Amino acid sequence: MHEFIGIVTHARIYNPPTSMRLAVDAVGSWMESSTLVLLGETTEHWSKLTRLLIHGRVAGPRVHDARVAALCLQHGVRELWTADRDFSRFPDLATRNPLVGG
Repeated sequence: MHEFIGIVTHARIYNPPTSMRLAVDAVGSWMESSTLVLLGETTEHWSKLTRLLIHGRVAGPRVHDARVAALCLQHGVRELWTADRDFSRFPDLATRNPLVGG
């Protein structure tokens, strides 16, 4: 949710950017969906995150990507849909670019 709102409201990415009200309303509608599941840290989060940080040679802003990958792995997410190639640092997490056919 945080990344979605940050990206769609970012003026350097979209011209014009999505209004905060519209972005928040979109997330709100997803929150009302019975199929949405929010992922949070579990007791195994730190060990998964540490492994990803070290083995992925992660630093700086990519720490957030490692956090997302760790959350996905600890919750059994089979595939992360992302256009961000930085997730290739985490080979245990399968990714798919939803913007590319195939």
